[in-house]
Amino acid sequence: MTRAPITTSITLIEEFHLAQLVDDFLELIADSRDSGDPAIDRLTPSPYPDDPDSAGEFAHSTRDDLLERRLIDARRVRGALGDFSGGFDALEHEALTTRELEVDADDVDSWLRTLTAIRLVIATRLGITSDEEDGLDGRHDVYDWVGYRLELLIQAADEAGTGLNG
Repeated sequence: MTRAPITTSITLIEEFHLAQLVDDFLELIADSRDSGDPAIDRLTPSPYPDDPDSAGEFAHSTRDDLLERRLIDARRVRGALGDFSGGFDALEHEALTTRELEVDADDVDSWLRTLTAIRLVIATRLGITSDEEDGLDGRHDVYDWVGYRLELLIQAADEAGTGLNG
């Protein structure tokens, strides 16, 4: 039995920016596996923060698999978004055009994991340690917006009765 897709409204400009974030995330995961990047470390936390030997062994045995799963999830998300390979050149009224973005019910968890991971990367880059922090320079706005998109997806899944995790 095939479940109906989840739908959520998104403007063209939002879809473009989300696609860019996912593209950047895919590039980060593909290029930074062994670089010591704090964002990658945040995406692959160790259950042994006080034991470097155990932490290293755990990372060695799980890190690549976890990052590969994140790539698969992010590719699913990117596949549902429009093709903006030519960039974005739209008039204001076109940019604000809203459409219903369809997310396959089987891909909802991939979306949730990817949006959450993107927020973790942004938080790491900006030094955000709490959702209550408020940046005065506007950089926190992207972090907040991704959280908003995540919340909308959760609400759409709940309203569709899909439930999370299957």
